[in-house]
Amino acid sequence: MAFQCQRDCYMKEFVTSVVSCCPAELKHEVSGKKETLKGFNVKLQDTILFPEGGGQPDDRGLIGDVPVLRVTRQGADAVHFVGSPLEVGQEVQVKVDWERRFDHMQQHSGQHLITALADNFFGYKTTSWELGRQRSTIELDTPSVKPAQLQALEEAVNEKIRVHVPVTVQLLSIDDPAVEKVRSRGLPDDHAGPIRIIDIEGVDANMCCGTHVSNLSHLQVIKLLGTEKGKKNKTNLIFLTGNRVLKYAEKSYSTERSMVSLLKTGPDEHVEAVDKLQKSVKLLQKTNLSLLRDMAVLITQNFKNDPQRGNFFSLHKKEGDNEFMNIIATELNTEETFVFLTVGEEKGPGLFLLSGPSGQVAEMGPRVLEMLQGKGAGKNGRFQGKANSLARRGEVEAFLQQHCKHHTSEKE
Repeated sequence: MAFQCQRDCYMKEFVTSVVSCCPAELKHEVSGKKETLKGFNVKLQDTILFPEGGGQPDDRGLIGDVPVLRVTRQGADAVHFVGSPLEVGQEVQVKVDWERRFDHMQQHSGQHLITALADNFFGYKTTSWELGRQRSTIELDTPSVKPAQLQALEEAVNEKIRVHVPVTVQLLSIDDPAVEKVRSRGLPDDHAGPIRIIDIEGVDANMCCGTHVSNLSHLQVIKLLGTEKGKKNKTNLIFLTGNRVLKYAEKSYSTERSMVSLLKTGPDEHVEAVDKLQKSVKLLQKTNLSLLRDMAVLITQNFKNDPQRGNFFSLHKKEGDNEFMNIIATELNTEETFVFLTVGEEKGPGLFLLSGPSGQVAEMGPRVLEMLQGKGAGKNGRFQGKANSLARRGEVEAFLQQHCKHHTSEKE
């Protein structure tokens, strides 16, 4: 069975009826966290919302005024997940999110064109592809693609766009001899109905269930961004089609203008300017590290030379690092002195280090960790880690001082 979205990929609204509506759950990710939504699976008499398949993501849209959050295929049926129930037998108007749909049509038809010409020109077969949110990738069965080949391929696909090559859909029965002549990576196990062929006139005939443009001119333009090393001796070709190229150009220009303002140089000098900046930063970091080391040694010497020093040493420095703290801890005799060091923002995240007699450090470490909302571990008289917040540093210092006084009085 072919859905209405496959018979007419350009239809934006469609009237149909509800066949079934059953309670269901949808697992999805929100900001990297997996969540389960409760809702309903709805089947319609027909649909203009494409269910995911053939490497193409599913559509979004509305059934009446109810948002469709996912569309999947189950055999010959399209299942629409919605948040509210719909009455069985009810006549409904379906609307597709056209911006998303047309973007998918451009990327998918663009993939067919690139795949066909990469095979025709160089014999590079496509083994898989991914329609990504920002850019798409074709996996080619070759260890590498030469820059000259990439340029020739880009010129060829855009020439096909310029000459307005028609794209048509054919429906063939599975036993039709013509099926053997088309390019295919196989049918899904639960395929039902006729075989759908996407025919780019004079270029390619490919078995596919996805939505496509009716003419290559609707692709506007294709930009091959480059290649990356793939898995198992293959190459990933990264591309943009149509409106994505325009958005990419707009974003690139905006970034370029910002770089001009920041670097005070023209676009052609940006790489050189950034290279100089990186070298300057590395030199400054090296100098800063050397100064911090010297400062750590001086701090410990001043403490040692103080006749009034006690058995507790505490220090916070915004610009320090782990090495800075460890130098101080090493320079001090921590069998006699309990050391509490922190670096980072005073009320923000940072690093901490406890050093002193092994027993006391092992006892105090977990408590300090809790107060600083941090993570860390300790051994051999040192306990250090990351603090999510140094806001309670003063409380920790008072707590440790009290512990040291108590420990000293017990000794006496």
